[in-house]
Amino acid sequence: MNLVISGKNIDITEGLRSAVEEKIGKLERYFNEDTDVHVTMSTEKNRQKIEVTIPMKGSIIRAEETSTDMYVSIDLVEEVIERQLRKYKNKLIDKAQNAVQLSKAFIEEDVYEDEEIEIIRSKKFAMKPMDPEEACVQMELLGHNFFVFRNAHTEEVNVVYKRKGSTYGLIEPEF
Repeated sequence: MNLVISGKNIDITEGLRSAVEEKIGKLERYFNEDTDVHVTMSTEKNRQKIEVTIPMKGSIIRAEETSTDMYVSIDLVEEVIERQLRKYKNKLIDKAQNAVQLSKAFIEEDVYEDEEIEIIRSKKFAMKPMDPEEACVQMELLGHNFFVFRNAHTEEVNVVYKRKGSTYGLIEPEF
């Protein structure tokens, strides 16, 4: 497992580097030695944030944690990644291309959670064409965190979503 550690608005001290190597290094038992693990640490005011991204063929495992102490954030993010791996182990192995990145010991391990994803509600609604700004207004009026709409300019289905700091994001398909 290859750790790629970077920082935004923070100097990566030897203490932080060793804490990441120790905690995130525990995940090594789940992956083979060629797997890249991208760790980005950042700080903003009193928030210490760590993001861990593990690209795999066909999917991405990602977690981010924020706290007032970077060492606490490191502990939390390691737990989240480990929980994700255990929870979705079957689904990752079912996709043969993902299993290439996982260690043989983890694949052969018998103790794991096998939760089925259950869709409990389904909605259908008419999608009138609108521009992204109008979709943001509609999302706010509904009190949702995201809104699916047909873009009046491109005729494609798009998604707008709320971001931290009262900003918005737009997802457009790329074929």
